[in-house]
Amino acid sequence: MSQIQQATTRNRLLRALAPADFALLQPHLEPMTTQLREEMIEANVPVRELYFPEVGFISVATATMGRHIEIGLIGPEGLVGAAPVLLASDCTPHRSFIQMAGEVLMIGAVEIRAAVRESTTLREVMLRYIHTLMVQATLTAHAHASLNIEGRLARWLLMCHDRVDGDELTMTHEFLSMMLGVQRAGVTLALQNLEGAGRIKSRRKRIQILDRNKLEQLADGSYGVAEAEYARLIGGA
Repeated sequence: MSQIQQATTRNRLLRALAPADFALLQPHLEPMTTQLREEMIEANVPVRELYFPEVGFISVATATMGRHIEIGLIGPEGLVGAAPVLLASDCTPHRSFIQMAGEVLMIGAVEIRAAVRESTTLREVMLRYIHTLMVQATLTAHAHASLNIEGRLARWLLMCHDRVDGDELTMTHEFLSMMLGVQRAGVTLALQNLEGAGRIKSRRKRIQILDRNKLEQLADGSYGVAEAEYARLIGGA
């Protein structure tokens, strides 16, 4: 099997690496197709593999007492499993699973740790990326504490929109209720209100983004900060 080339990978984090740093990871990257709801990282289980998404995105969710609330979203800009593995832990209390099916590049935890030990510049980029995840998580907490359902929904729709091609998202009310930590009835009403205001068009399991500016206004500063940090620290390629 031919090796993954940096110029053709769709993962922005990999493309942002210095060529010498990418070369450290290149022999260990394995392409993999993902399925909806597929568990990528289990809670409180040693992380053996990490994943660079190329198409689709992954939810990071709490796993407390059987209730799942989304606290993070990782797509082609990032790396699933970065925080526990690269911050000297072997597991996480959170679970990561496929929320939009697609493709990822898998790499072993042992191999990426070795590469990070070998290269200071690679380690710096990965730590910068983990910082952006922390910013995203703090803004999620801020959104849940200060915004109504429509504002929180607007933020998540913008984040999902950033991670797909085109303006259409495929997601169920069940997923949206998990993202927001509310009942499905609340999600249905919020979608109706967003559609009535011309921000989205909602159909069964599909949402079309019509007006990002109006969604950003509703998100009220909870969207854009983590994205700006990513652009500042890693780049917008």
